[in-house]
Amino acid sequence: MSIAANSEPPHLLSAHTQSVNNRTDALASLGAELVYVQDGTGRYLKFCWQQSERLGLTLEHVINDNGSKESFVPIDKAGYFERLEQVLTTLVPEKCQCWFRFPQGAVELELLITPIMPALGNAATSVLVMGRLLQVQASKSQTQLLPKSRNLDEDIRSQQYQKLINNVTRNIRRTLDLNIIWQQTVDSLGTTLQPNFCIICPYYGQSKIRVIAQSCQPNVKSMLGPDINIDTEFGFTQALNTLKPVIVDQESDSIFPTQRLLIVATSHQEQPNSLIALSLNEECSNLSAKELELSKEAADQIGTAIAHATLYKELELARQQAEDASRLKSEFLANVSHEIRTPLNGMIGFLKLILDGMAEDEEEKALFLEEAHKSSIHLLEVINDILDFAKIEAGKMELELSPVKLDELFGDVENFMRLQAEHKNLSFGMQLPGTNDEILVYSDYLRLKQIMINLVGNAIKFTHEGHITVTADVVRKKVIFKDQEFPGMVKVRVVDTGIGVSLDQLDKLFQLFSQVDGSRTRQYGGTGLGLTISQKLVEAMGGEVHFYSLGEGLGSTVTFTVPLYQQPVMVSGSDSDLGSSEQ
Repeated sequence: MSIAANSEPPHLLSAHTQSVNNRTDALASLGAELVYVQDGTGRYLKFCWQQSERLGLTLEHVINDNGSKESFVPIDKAGYFERLEQVLTTLVPEKCQCWFRFPQGAVELELLITPIMPALGNAATSVLVMGRLLQVQASKSQTQLLPKSRNLDEDIRSQQYQKLINNVTRNIRRTLDLNIIWQQTVDSLGTTLQPNFCIICPYYGQSKIRVIAQSCQPNVKSMLGPDINIDTEFGFTQALNTLKPVIVDQESDSIFPTQRLLIVATSHQEQPNSLIALSLNEECSNLSAKELELSKEAADQIGTAIAHATLYKELELARQQAEDASRLKSEFLANVSHEIRTPLNGMIGFLKLILDGMAEDEEEKALFLEEAHKSSIHLLEVINDILDFAKIEAGKMELELSPVKLDELFGDVENFMRLQAEHKNLSFGMQLPGTNDEILVYSDYLRLKQIMINLVGNAIKFTHEGHITVTADVVRKKVIFKDQEFPGMVKVRVVDTGIGVSLDQLDKLFQLFSQVDGSRTRQYGGTGLGLTISQKLVEAMGGEVHFYSLGEGLGSTVTFTVPLYQQPVMVSGSDSDLGSSEQ
């Protein structure tokens, strides 16, 4: 069997079309209840229907009417002709259900619209439509002849509502972007139903919700921004509790600029995740049970889309956080490696010079040994920071809590740190509040000293000119720590005039590894763990650490608190109040 290259394959419809052109009765040979031929404008070319006489249709009127008298026309003309154009363009048959109006009433038909294939190279201009009767809505004069049916307007509106639901769900299924889902939902509802407004609010279990997207008529005030208290809005509460559409009549003092609202709670796995509210116009003021059911179906679809998009967003955030943590950890390890190698190389270098006899005299030899000793001390500090951090993270840091004399602590820290400050020509001072007796805090002396050396050392390291000031205040407010009551707290404050911290970086200072700035740490030295270790130790001793800075180049203030072991006798005007604002 061979086929010529330019031969046109036989087509059943072409044969039927030729028959149609010869005689009208030939349409009946297609074996359908209803058969007609129509061009792209909707003009009937041929028409044959078994129910014509029963329904009072005159074939001549249908053929010759051309839609002017609406002898037999689709009720939803726009939708029908859109489908007709699509079939003629794509040349793909389409099945649908459609209501048609005629002088005696209306009918619902199931139709198969098929393009009549033209000669090769030509565009299709007409369709063959075959169909069957589904139901009839007749005029009062014909009700005795026709089966009873539900209300026509309700049926048509329900079909439109179903189409709306399909469009909404189809659109939101195409994306995992929450913002797009919010906006597409209200836009689709607003475009189809034409309410005065349509809003959607995410719901996270709180009593207040906020409008995140809206579709409003031009004369309606925007509802974006202000919170909505769902406890005072009965419809919202009912929709959340029942997960069913609710129609409510609003009170005159309601925040909504309309009297009647449809409120629907979207949900996923029986858990509400948003609330949709739209105004009902006169045509839709009383939705049927089927329409409410369709609303519930749409809400479920939207709720599922929201849940999936939320999960995707959370996974993306987790992935980004994991990537950031990995990057910061890599930077931290690189910095620690540098901090270990630098003093170690220094020690090896100076000791090698001595062993090779490169020191010219005893004085130079002593200088090499001193530098090697400084490098070893620095290396020990780095290793101690790492070990302390590891112990804290593993929960194995042990503290020996006991009464600590604050004046002795301040004296030891001052003796240890003053030389470093003076070496940089910085003014350095430490001051205790005026008391008639000793100030005792409940703490671990060595760890408390470590905290202060860390904080003061950082202040000196990052300050090039100006001063470092360390002060302490007694805060009279009873606290409970380890099931023991203490009369108050001691707040220690370290203030410097150094490089400061930008405002957008303040919240990252105490995050794991986030405080490590590779360039800054390399410039100033250290592991970058001092502030984190200090925070963990202070919290383990029942206190808090806070960091303040007005910005880069504007200095910094670090404060920490520890429990006061006993109430000292204060010199008049020296005690402070916890409620005072301190920076």
